[in-house]
Amino acid sequence: MTSATRQPETPAPTVPIRLIATDLDGTLLRDDKSVSPRTVAALAAAEEAGIEVFFVTGRPARWMDVVSEHVHGHGLAICGNGAAVVDLHGCPGNHRFVKVRALARENALDAVRLLREAAPGSVYAVEQTYGFNQEPEYPKLHMEVPDALAPAEKLLAPGGVADHEPVLKILAYHPSIDPDAFLTAARIAIGDRATVTRSSPSALLEISGPGVSKASTLALCCAERGISHEEVVAFGDMPNDVEMLTWAGQSYAMGNAHPDVLAAASGRTVANNEDGVAVVIERLLAERL
Repeated sequence: MTSATRQPETPAPTVPIRLIATDLDGTLLRDDKSVSPRTVAALAAAEEAGIEVFFVTGRPARWMDVVSEHVHGHGLAICGNGAAVVDLHGCPGNHRFVKVRALARENALDAVRLLREAAPGSVYAVEQTYGFNQEPEYPKLHMEVPDALAPAEKLLAPGGVADHEPVLKILAYHPSIDPDAFLTAARIAIGDRATVTRSSPSALLEISGPGVSKASTLALCCAERGISHEEVVAFGDMPNDVEMLTWAGQSYAMGNAHPDVLAAASGRTVANNEDGVAVVIERLLAERL
């Protein structure tokens, strides 16, 4: 782990960069969810220079329209914190799932049961490849209408509403617990039955299959391309990015990043609203000349 005070003037890597892995919300996207012209130009320049760009996000595939027109070449993105690799060449709602790392229902049910005991008052939603289901008490955190309303145990039961397609992750929300305290309590309670992280400023946790993370799925995609972790530069801002930033040969925490991210990254750039990803890409490309 490197110091949170490390500055963006990180020495250029001795191994040339072959892949850029970037988070979206709070990282590549500005707070208004736009991709700035400067960032669009930097991504295009990287691809033109032969560097692959992977969007690596907690978002589901159906929320990827914000960047789908900016994919180049392979057109792939890692969604759901590593639970799916998606081909974005199709229109929203018709994306092709290239790889799915599902959360087994027995693990999901265990996670819900254990977290209910550890954090009374928590409520749940079930994120699937195409569907989204939630408990009646789960707040309207997303601008979408759930496919079904029922207790999580009923949604996840054999033959239940969520039984027709893979579960990518469980969302757990608590109305009053501190977000970091909620994350710690959930990780202790659930143990190795699932991977627990968070990307929201609120007490909203994301629960995936054991070993499923942005880092582990990115590593699989890189291995398929013959790319080592030393040849990857990664960007992020929240706890769900920590493993990816630690794994990559060179990594940058945004100026607006969570303290855990600042500690995990090997460098720091300016905030998302100041085009921090583009700032680093421009410098990396300039150093290749």
